[in-house]
Amino acid sequence: MNRLMRAAATSHALSLAAMEEASRTGDRVAEVEHLLLALTVTEQPAGQVLRGLGATLEATRAAVASQHAAQLASLGIDGAGLERSRPGRIVFHETGGYSWGERPLAVITRAGDLPSRGDAAAVLRELVVEPSGMVEAVLGRLGIAPHAVVSRLDEIDQVAAAAARATGTRDGEDSHVEPRRDAAHEPRARAPRRGLSAATRAFVPAPPDRVWAFLVDPSRLPDWDPGIEACAAAHPATGLGGVWDAQATTARPDGRELRVRPEHLRRRFEVAVLDAERAIEWRMSFPDAPSANTRRVRIELAPAAGGSQLELELEWERPEGSRPHPLLRWAMRPITRLAVRMQVSQLGSGIARAFR
Repeated sequence: MNRLMRAAATSHALSLAAMEEASRTGDRVAEVEHLLLALTVTEQPAGQVLRGLGATLEATRAAVASQHAAQLASLGIDGAGLERSRPGRIVFHETGGYSWGERPLAVITRAGDLPSRGDAAAVLRELVVEPSGMVEAVLGRLGIAPHAVVSRLDEIDQVAAAAARATGTRDGEDSHVEPRRDAAHEPRARAPRRGLSAATRAFVPAPPDRVWAFLVDPSRLPDWDPGIEACAAAHPATGLGGVWDAQATTARPDGRELRVRPEHLRRRFEVAVLDAERAIEWRMSFPDAPSANTRRVRIELAPAAGGSQLELELEWERPEGSRPHPLLRWAMRPITRLAVRMQVSQLGSGIARAFR
């Protein structure tokens, strides 16, 4: 992934997470504290640095709430009874009208400028020196000094630079340090995909056993797959070849109708891979549209500091003998690739959101 694509992907992911955090307290404008919360759950090294220093999602949420209360108290206002002190669940996907505040938007803009990389580490570097002092105060409540954050980021940059020199990685290409894995959870090699596919990583603020129990429960599919409204199965996927039917989503959270072809309303899931607490893969087909493409989703799970690391891959497979016109396929490829990337990103975000 080049620098421009990485900056765009980072901005999108952080925007989504920050505005989800804002929605918990009824805010429609995401501020610098929401950006900090978003960084605590990023799978990128910036998130690993924050969590390693003790800035987990729950701890940072508590520190933000404490700082808000202190600010109100300094004005002679008792914030104990305010709605902000009683955050609820994430409702971002059920509501609308969210935007960035001026301060976090300036941080993201500066992080995207050269020579910064535009990744989450660049955003975090800019955020800890943001002039309002809000982030510094929140980190202070966690016992973290801004220079400690920068020092950890510098260490990662040095390791990444050494790795780039060793592998010949060019400037602007990915050279991120991979999260540490237990040897027992190393991803297994598998045959290359033949269809249109995309992959992503996601951090989930929950231990692997809880995440695994969530993933193998078909009844929880609507909680993380935006294309599924209901699932008939009421038992976990305990073996290969397990099959269940699901109903496609027909309405947006705000009640507006989604147009779904009648033959695409019923969706069938089959367990294609099941490696206990390590990997699961589903094959989703349309039983009422046998000539339609099928979708495979594979999720690999590994322990990580403060939670779990997911490796997700999504692929659309064409039916045997189906060959689109070469010119049309070439013309549509950039659009379809972007669509698949967005789909797999949505799945990762949905799983993480279920534990926030």
